Amino acid sequence: MTSARTPHSSRTLRKRPQLDARLDVRVTKEQKRLIQRAADTQGRSLSDFVSGTVQEAATAALREHDVIRLTAEESVAFVQAVLNPPPPNENLRSAAKDYKEFMGL
Repeated sequence: MTSARTPHSSRTLRKRPQLDARLDVRVTKEQKRLIQRAADTQGRSLSDFVSGTVQEAATAALREHDVIRLTAEESVAFVQAVLNPPPPNENLRSAAKDYKEFMGL
């Protein structure tokens, strides 16, 4: 976000990002009351609360998806494979040759 100073004040105004997409969601009356109550407790509008909360949940879901989690046994196997790799097989040698030719190396 960019900031600008008003001519008659030392307060800084922040430009809000342009909201140019719409997200429509159908909820029950009970869900809306619950969500509105939560937004009210934080002093936020319903739209602001929903968009912010959904963004946080989406970020967390993607972070969880993108992180590789290994058991202790899997971690040991991974480290062993990195430290003691098997010798290259024919497919790997062929791929390396193709890569070198492609890259002009």
